[in-house]
Amino acid sequence: MSKFRTRIGAQLKPRRLQIGQALRVTLAALLALAFAQAVHLRLPLWAVLTSIIVTQLSVGRSLKVASDYLIGTVGGAAYGGTVTIFVPHHSEWELLAVLALVVAPLALIAAIKPRFNVALVTAIIVLLVPTMTQVNPLDSTIDRVLEVGVGAITGLSVSFVVLPSRALGLATNAAARTLELMAVALRELLAGLTGGLDTDALHRLQDGIGVSLVKLGEIAVEAESERSAGLSNGPDTAPLLRTLLRLRHDLVMVGRAAGAPLPESLQARLGGVLGEFSEAATGYLSACAMALRGRGESPALQPLRAALEAYDVEVAKVRKDGTTRQLPGERIEQFFALGFALDQLQQNFEDLAMRVAERAKPGETVTGTATSDEAAEG
Repeated sequence: MSKFRTRIGAQLKPRRLQIGQALRVTLAALLALAFAQAVHLRLPLWAVLTSIIVTQLSVGRSLKVASDYLIGTVGGAAYGGTVTIFVPHHSEWELLAVLALVVAPLALIAAIKPRFNVALVTAIIVLLVPTMTQVNPLDSTIDRVLEVGVGAITGLSVSFVVLPSRALGLATNAAARTLELMAVALRELLAGLTGGLDTDALHRLQDGIGVSLVKLGEIAVEAESERSAGLSNGPDTAPLLRTLLRLRHDLVMVGRAAGAPLPESLQARLGGVLGEFSEAATGYLSACAMALRGRGESPALQPLRAALEAYDVEVAKVRKDGTTRQLPGERIEQFFALGFALDQLQQNFEDLAMRVAERAKPGETVTGTATSDEAAEG
């Protein structure tokens, strides 16, 4: 029995955020219905649906969705109610004309600002509900605002109280995952300088990094909502996102330099120091990912600096003995582009160290580093 519980726990642990979200949504729906019935709302359905929409994975996202939903609802109800009350629509043709008058401007606003799609839906409900039920347009407008208000309040309350998930923590985990993907990609790119590249696999890795960065950008907005509301006092996520974007650009530059293996004469001279730099750089990225997750101190940069210094020393020797003079122009360009890309990597690694340090708990250390294989499987 204990083995069964251990196995189930191991399977459920990676999904704890999703399980918590399912619990919050369920509780929000039940409470919204109970609240709507207690205050005798005409259509409790809208309160329940709103509570489900507002209850998001993080508190920051719930705040953003709730504010957008409430603003859109109030605006749509006000506009739809005004048109419904003051523009006659007793015949079918008049109703069609009024519907066009309601839909057209709000559809344009929704096309420009998709976050306010709910305004269009609300205005249509306010217009059409009185034609299907025995309720006047003013009551329909008030009911719609109250229903959404009850759902939004319920969803926000549940998001704050029941297993709350902060966007700042989600952003940190997303950044760590991005660094792990970058470690794998950098190892493959540098290995390609001496052994050739699996371009399909690299494209998948680069696409994965891009998707991860997009996700981080979305979560960063939610984290900023939390900070603005005083719900989080952690560091701003924007500088970390900018650093990761620069590192992504560095990987692109390394990828261009590694589009073809180095000439054999350069492989013989630079293969060893490139291997040392690869180990130091990918190990540093993986260690930074672990430090972010564990809120530990930044890993030491000295091994990376030493590896790059050894590479620079060997490059100086190659240039001094005239090895590069025998190479065609595109190979010389590749040689210098690689050196520039590695220098840029080190500069952005220095910046990454500061971003990791901002999130560290005083005195906290994280031991061990994730291997590239582990990062690929993560």
